Amino acid sequence: MIPARGSFILEADLLELDGVNAYYGDSHVLHDVSLRLTAGHLLALLGRNGAGKTTCISTIIGFLRARGGRIRFDGHEIQAATPESICRMGIGLVPQGRRVFGSLTVRENMEVAAARQARGRRWSRNDIYAIFPRLLERQNHLARNLSGGEQQMLAIGRALMTAPRMLLLDEPSEGLAPQIVREVGRVLATLKAEMSILLVEQNLGLALSLADDVSLLSTGRIVFSGSTDEFRCRQGQLQGHLGVG
Repeated sequence: MIPARGSFILEADLLELDGVNAYYGDSHVLHDVSLRLTAGHLLALLGRNGAGKTTCISTIIGFLRARGGRIRFDGHEIQAATPESICRMGIGLVPQGRRVFGSLTVRENMEVAAARQARGRRWSRNDIYAIFPRLLERQNHLARNLSGGEQQMLAIGRALMTAPRMLLLDEPSEGLAPQIVREVGRVLATLKAEMSILLVEQNLGLALSLADDVSLLSTGRIVFSGSTDEFRCRQGQLQGHLGVG
């Protein structure tokens, strides 16, 4: 069980994107993207493959520099900040494809992340092992020798070790067996009480079961933003902008 660390009382926008534009070279990928993530909520960012979801994540975390618009985290503009400083502000990333350090053990992966902890709440290895007991069993194994599901557990645990106030997850169910997808869903449902979450996910059923709010990207533009209930009411109209989930 995840240790109790308090709960959100006031609802306010923790993350705000206003008119954000991003490019890969001369290719314009994000077009005036605006979205809001309320403190204590899980926002699902949906869209077909190539819609710009991962680009949006990369722009928030600072891997890709926005060429227009503003990105605010807890009221502070971060669009010009480095990924390292953004992490220390309290934004954790679980990247697409997991990207664990294969030549390091499970324990070492988490120790590297712990060195980048933000101020405030702290997560220990024991906290992560309580969430993912399998990682305790595998703590001395090289990450490259873990199964896909175990690597995803490690990727989430590693992100938590940075002590985030907000978690960015890019396709956490990709390539996982249904049983592991259910486990990831269970963990994310529990983490919602601990932090705000921006979830990019092709598995529509998983995303909608967790989300409080939905933003839908289509060819780099937001075509819907609203509550999950509002999205469900309009899902038929928006189906053409969705991938298979």
